[in-house]
Amino acid sequence: MSLSDEERRIVVGLELEKAEVAYNEAIWLMEKSSWSGAAGRLYYSLFHAVSALLIHDHHPVNSHKGSHILFGNYYIRTNLLPKEFGALYSQMESIREEGEYNCTYKVTQDELQQKIEPAKHMIDTIAAMVNE
Repeated sequence: MSLSDEERRIVVGLELEKAEVAYNEAIWLMEKSSWSGAAGRLYYSLFHAVSALLIHDHHPVNSHKGSHILFGNYYIRTNLLPKEFGALYSQMESIREEGEYNCTYKVTQDELQQKIEPAKHMIDTIAAMVNE
């Protein structure tokens, strides 16, 4: 899909908005002790932030797997963003998948609480990059 500069700016803004909404939903779900639900929302907050960055830089976002590959290739391996962001993105995808699809896996409070601040930092860093 080819976007004009104005359309790209709008879509990037919408993706960042979705990232913030999903992050806030994750916090709300954690307050309700809904760890699996919070993990899903936290992952999606990162997915939408990464999508905003990829779209901003004219990279296609066609799938979750594709976004991980492009994010790793263009931002992590090139040291434009810290390796910790790539690891966090991958960890959150794994936690979300296990929490949603594996009936024997329980997402824990400790597991998620240590991801909240790094996730917010990643979202804010990406937002600053696309708003320069």
